[in-house]
Amino acid sequence: MSRPPGAAVSLAEAPPAQSPPTPPTAQRVQPLRRPGRWIATAVVLVLVAQIAHGLATNPFYQWDRFRYWFLRPTVLDGLLVTLEVAALSAVAGLLGGVPLALARQSGSPVLRAAAWTYTWLFRSVPLIVVLIFLYNFSALYKTLSLGIPFGPAFVTFDESRLATDMTVAVIGLSLNEAAYAAEVVRGGLLSVDQGQHEAAAALGLPKGYQFTRIVLPQALRSIVPNYVNQLIGLVKSTSLVFYVSLLDLFGSVQTMGSTYPGDIVPLLLVATVWYLILTSAVSVVQYYVERHFARGATRALPPTPLQKARAALTGFRARLRKEAAV
Repeated sequence: MSRPPGAAVSLAEAPPAQSPPTPPTAQRVQPLRRPGRWIATAVVLVLVAQIAHGLATNPFYQWDRFRYWFLRPTVLDGLLVTLEVAALSAVAGLLGGVPLALARQSGSPVLRAAAWTYTWLFRSVPLIVVLIFLYNFSALYKTLSLGIPFGPAFVTFDESRLATDMTVAVIGLSLNEAAYAAEVVRGGLLSVDQGQHEAAAALGLPKGYQFTRIVLPQALRSIVPNYVNQLIGLVKSTSLVFYVSLLDLFGSVQTMGSTYPGDIVPLLLVATVWYLILTSAVSVVQYYVERHFARGATRALPPTPLQKARAALTGFRARLRKEAAV
């Protein structure tokens, strides 16, 4: 029934007021289920727990004897010899690797062939063979001399007096290390973009200036981290100098094991732990060297272990607060 305009409407006849729309229920996004990851994590944790339990409870390891030998003067003296041999060989190997790498890129075919032959030879021959050959070098050449090639000698040396155990060890490791360092340096030089060489040549810069101020600084970004990684292998390779009668860390442990046959296992554990400490220290240096040379190549520097731990702790606290709020 129609009503005239302006007529009053009673409350009973008024249309019901519409209620405001109900807001949608907030739904939590469920993370993707990864059962394989949880199973693999559980398996790894069980294996780690079994290994730790075996190391702690197996009496064969003789941890009391391990603590006795760990800081004995004999072991520490061998450790110092290991550090000395590794340091001298690392420096000498790098100093020998740089000329070899430059010779590999030389315009002279003789230099290229000589550098390639050297690298091929010492990368092919096992290090223990090199050390033993040098140790018996006096059987081939009893004297060494300096003078005119194929002519008279001005100065003569007795090889048996010069070739001490330390000298043989350092020379053998350095010769072997130089071959690998040459490839590390050559790889770093090849990593520099060819446009850098062309731009330097277009500016008329001398070759020496191009190498020292343009090519080498960019190549170091690749050379230094890789060579620091090579040092880890060098530290472990020092254990072979025992075969040339030099009592390094492994040689001291081996000698004590022959004197005390009941302590062979704890002595080997002592050497293992010390090598782990040395290689871990080199690994830490390697990480920070790589982080240093990453400047200019990445937008943000890789986080340090402390920064990673802080970020993980902050994320864990944020998740806990989020769980508590829900």
